[in-house]
Amino acid sequence: MNMQPEDARYLKRKVKGGSIDVHPTEKALVVNYELEATILGELGDPMLGERKECQKIIRVKSLNPNSDLGALAKEIIDKCKLIHPSKLPEVEQLLYYLQNRKETGPSKASGKTELHETPEVPTYDATEINETANINDLDEYLELLYEDVAEKIRGSALLLQLSRNPDNLEELFSNETVVSALARVLRDDWKKSSELATNIIYIFFCFSSFTQFHGVILHFKIGALCMTIVEHELKKYDLWKEELEKKKKADIL
Repeated sequence: MNMQPEDARYLKRKVKGGSIDVHPTEKALVVNYELEATILGELGDPMLGERKECQKIIRVKSLNPNSDLGALAKEIIDKCKLIHPSKLPEVEQLLYYLQNRKETGPSKASGKTELHETPEVPTYDATEINETANINDLDEYLELLYEDVAEKIRGSALLLQLSRNPDNLEELFSNETVVSALARVLRDDWKKSSELATNIIYIFFCFSSFTQFHGVILHFKIGALCMTIVEHELKKYDLWKEELEKKKKADIL
């Protein structure tokens, strides 16, 4: 039976807060949330409902190297009711990331993959690192993800050690700051180090073994990002192979 306009009496709106991330290009935070609107009948019974994924952009143009991150994080939470007060440490970490993120100028548009890239920094392999990860040091490993590439590799290697033990996955995954930081580092820095990208992809692979983690993996679009990385590496391999063949022909001649 179709709902008649006179049947609808009330509109109930429900907002559910979600993850927080940094804007990829602007000095801003991105707050993800879910808006659920339900039309109720005269007796209060739901007649029609709709859910929508939404985002709110919080720009922090005044952020500078001397900013008081704790005070700024508190101000943001006080003004934005979508962010629960318990997320104060996460907001502060994200502001710290924005504060230290290097501004990158617009790159030249090109349909080709660059063959010559910045040499990779010395890497840490998760299986060879001379440290044993401890789940109690999770906050320390998280801080490493906000440092330079070498420290990010070390941090990701330690987190990978923890992820390879299924007993740690629940605690790791319940820490939204760690998960969002890993996704952000993979998105921003995968071209800088194949070791870093491999470590983080391996971490998400460990998560993917359990269905309860699939929703967040989908939310951060890890699958699509992995395909982008693979395509880039294949193109780079083809270019290297082509260049090698040209060099061999030149040597023969």
